[in-house]
Amino acid sequence: MKFATVVVFIVYCCCSRAVTDNNQPIQTFVIPHSHMDVGWVYTIQESMHAYAANVYSSVTEELWKHRERRFIAVEQEFFRLWWDTVATDSHKKQVRQLVKEGRLEFIIGGQVMHDEAVTDLNDEILQMTEGHGFLYQTFGVRPQFSWHVDPFGASTTSPVLFALAGFNAHLISRIDYDLKDSMQKNKKLQFVWRASPSLKARQEIFTHTMDQFSYCTPSHLPFSNSSGFYWNGVALFPDPPKDGVYPNMSLPVTKDTIGAYAKTMAENIKQRAAWFRTNHVLWPWGCDKQFYNSSVQFANMDPLMAYINQNGQELGVTVQYATLSEYFQAVHKSGLVWDVRGNEDFLPYSTEPFQAWTGFYASRNVLKGLARQASSRLHAAETLFARYRVDFPDGPVANAWALDKLRALRWAVSEVQHHDGITGTESPKVADMYLQHLLQGMMGAEELLAALFLLPHNMEVPGFLDRRYHRRGVHQPLEQHVIVYNPLAWNVTAIINVTAAFPSAAVFDEDGHPVPAQIQRSAESNASYDLFVMVELGGLQYKKYSIRFSEGPCRGESRSACAYEAKGVLFERRRVKEWEKTGRRLLPVLNECYKLMFDQDTNLLHSITYFSEKRRLRLTQDFWEYEANGDIKAGPISDNYIFSANGSAVRAYKAVEMEIIPGTLVTEVRQYFYREEDDKDYAYSITTRVPECSGARLPCYRLEQTYSLGPLRLNTEVVLRTSSELKSNKTLYTDDNGYQMMKRTFRKYVNNTLARNFYPMVRTAYIQDERSRLVLLSDSAHGVSSQDSGQLQVMLHRRLWNNLPWNLGYNLTLNDSSVARPSLWLLAGSLSATSKMYQRQAVELQHRPVVMPIDQPQKPWQDKEPRNPSPVRSVVLPPNLHLLSFSIPGWNYSADHDEHLRNLHSGETLHLEPDFDRVLLRIMHIYEEGEDPELSRPVTLNLKEVLQAVGDVAQLEERSLTGTWNVASLQRWTWKTADKPEDEDKYSPKLEDQDFTVTISPKEIRTFFVRFRSSKF
Repeated sequence: MKFATVVVFIVYCCCSRAVTDNNQPIQTFVIPHSHMDVGWVYTIQESMHAYAANVYSSVTEELWKHRERRFIAVEQEFFRLWWDTVATDSHKKQVRQLVKEGRLEFIIGGQVMHDEAVTDLNDEILQMTEGHGFLYQTFGVRPQFSWHVDPFGASTTSPVLFALAGFNAHLISRIDYDLKDSMQKNKKLQFVWRASPSLKARQEIFTHTMDQFSYCTPSHLPFSNSSGFYWNGVALFPDPPKDGVYPNMSLPVTKDTIGAYAKTMAENIKQRAAWFRTNHVLWPWGCDKQFYNSSVQFANMDPLMAYINQNGQELGVTVQYATLSEYFQAVHKSGLVWDVRGNEDFLPYSTEPFQAWTGFYASRNVLKGLARQASSRLHAAETLFARYRVDFPDGPVANAWALDKLRALRWAVSEVQHHDGITGTESPKVADMYLQHLLQGMMGAEELLAALFLLPHNMEVPGFLDRRYHRRGVHQPLEQHVIVYNPLAWNVTAIINVTAAFPSAAVFDEDGHPVPAQIQRSAESNASYDLFVMVELGGLQYKKYSIRFSEGPCRGESRSACAYEAKGVLFERRRVKEWEKTGRRLLPVLNECYKLMFDQDTNLLHSITYFSEKRRLRLTQDFWEYEANGDIKAGPISDNYIFSANGSAVRAYKAVEMEIIPGTLVTEVRQYFYREEDDKDYAYSITTRVPECSGARLPCYRLEQTYSLGPLRLNTEVVLRTSSELKSNKTLYTDDNGYQMMKRTFRKYVNNTLARNFYPMVRTAYIQDERSRLVLLSDSAHGVSSQDSGQLQVMLHRRLWNNLPWNLGYNLTLNDSSVARPSLWLLAGSLSATSKMYQRQAVELQHRPVVMPIDQPQKPWQDKEPRNPSPVRSVVLPPNLHLLSFSIPGWNYSADHDEHLRNLHSGETLHLEPDFDRVLLRIMHIYEEGEDPELSRPVTLNLKEVLQAVGDVAQLEERSLTGTWNVASLQRWTWKTADKPEDEDKYSPKLEDQDFTVTISPKEIRTFFVRFRSSKF
């Protein structure tokens, strides 16, 4: 995505001379590329038809003609679509040879160029793994450099992940305009990034920041009104022109123009060279949607480059076509000592004083939420299928069918991680495309889960449905069955919610024992009921439950097993203008961890006491609105990307109602906020569920909240404001992509202080003082800020329109009339207590138990034969280790790199069947070094013993993050830094092959290929 702001090409006087090394001309690496957004304004199908397919066809053909030419390919989704549906056999043969010779280079290698602010760690790894698996199986190549030129800011997670994947260098571009200006002047655009405070130098990576011209060729030509260096013009939608003449084609290179072109290019190269320390300049040749007519591009650039090199001494530069690896190799060989950047990210991002790109943290909340739900469902389906495949390799669930379902959802979840996807910065039709792909993929995953749950595991044993028939009788209650699956490798106790159509119910486990439950009128609809059921599940374990419904009160022999029928108490609506005296009538709601006090004079939360520390904390939650300007003539605007408020937030309501529903499992507090005093329908709501923690089996320390917002008024941006008496001094902590926490000190700016102090919150945000911490955990990305001491503002929803012609032309005004229903979990306590909890609780929120009703309420089933339940054995990791991945990727390649290359060159890999025996295992240590006295310690465990509930591990091999490298052979480049001797030993994780023992240190992510021993394998 190229933003509307145009960087003016100015040749500074100070740059009129070449920056030389021993008076040698500047060595320029011209890197041809095309920035191909997987979405944004146009759908994937529209882009493939209009230009994307032509990029790869024409680039392949043009590279083949001249050995000097180069090209880098970045996003794999377009390339794979071209490879599978467009490329001819001749194209494929040529591509294989071009890749082998290094003339066509795959950079990043993921399905997309993922966003860095609002994406989750799991999904960043997924989309990289999908792309890398395809590239390695197909070409035997493993990307070693990034090209993150367009994400809106840079997080500390990406450099860590790229290092773990075996990358030698990282490239970024979009950072704060004022910071980039300072880094350019001081030649600080390149550095070694040690982004993890726990991993330190073990996973450092050299990082190149693009200068002010970013990834596009300077478009201004002093001798022409046409854009420069874009000889194929601008892509045309919906159809390419039949005559091949595109809009805004640059002046061709002729004897009359070549001198002016050469001078313009050389002066720009010199300008850039002044900002870097080496004599090498990276000169990206391309921009959005370029090289769809590569012949005209190269036909003009070839003679221009030849002319420059013929006049190199006079112009002070030399030029060559190059890939990114060729550029970084030259910089690496320079042998310079580089500055070290520590655990600091480049968020938020601003392009001008009043253009803070902090609005997209909350744009299209519904899409953000669905993307995370799809990711969670994919994880559940992956883990369950992997277990099934190991246990029953010849079971009735067809492997190929199952893998197709998984791959469809992998593709959809990967696709939406694009930097104009999950960000919410795309056009409405593209947002609809993402939603459709996610929903279709989730439906396929649901079908797979149902098959894995219900079909017999082998043909001799009847399945769950085959063993049963209907009982006769007219007075029996209706019965429904649900299966609940825990996709985590931890034992969990949780409360699930089953929507019911009846007011009374009783719940039983597979052995016929009653299960604690509670039923009440639904918070969403008066026509349905919420049935809360307490479930206890081992790691990667599922159980079946029977629910017996009745129209009237629960009676008979099952009376003792009846779900508690909770009734609500509605409190009088309170008007804000009448809040003269508050805090006089406080109503307690408490469990074993907390006492919440609600003020009957306001119907708002008043305070929270956490019993472990016997501390009472004043705490209030409500909704506030920022009013956005929609008229560019009246001042700065808000849009998909940018947050620019007219002023401070104002209260979003004039009256509040409250209903409290006491229960035996949960007490539910419902608060309804009305825009006007006498409105019939509420505008916003908060539903807080306080677990009752009977017998201490349920975690009592998390308060689960869901919200309802919308449809919003136009040009409104709504925040949930949580105000406390914590002395936090406006200092906030937020997570980078769910991987690590970042300290956000409130900063004052000359302009736009409010918007520039919003940060992305992917999973976690908290504030604290010396005694206490208040934590919010999220199941979707939001924007968050602390505009006052003790305060958290979470931006949950936005609806905007403006008259900026660029936004109107591309339909990027964010007129989002949806109703958003996000969830947050709230924790409060001492610093030490919350440090033990929040990391794991954030994971549990992301991967809640999967609840699957397998039938509709009907007459009860009767077993045809006595039941002999054999519960699924649990897989349980220590509390500080998280099972990040347990899946069957399906890629078929030899784990031995040399053998794989031999197979590729012999053609033996062209028609391979998927490998269903190789399991990909990832384990992550979720705590930082020093975060907790016990949980931050390294963990040593025997993976054969851990996985024995799945099967007998026969082989374990440690791999790079995306699986394409054997870590024993992975040798990343070493970069000289002032604080580290050149010969310092690089960290190398060790795996004891003899006993399958590994030690996992804080924040490590360890990846393995696992093969299980089986008579069927």
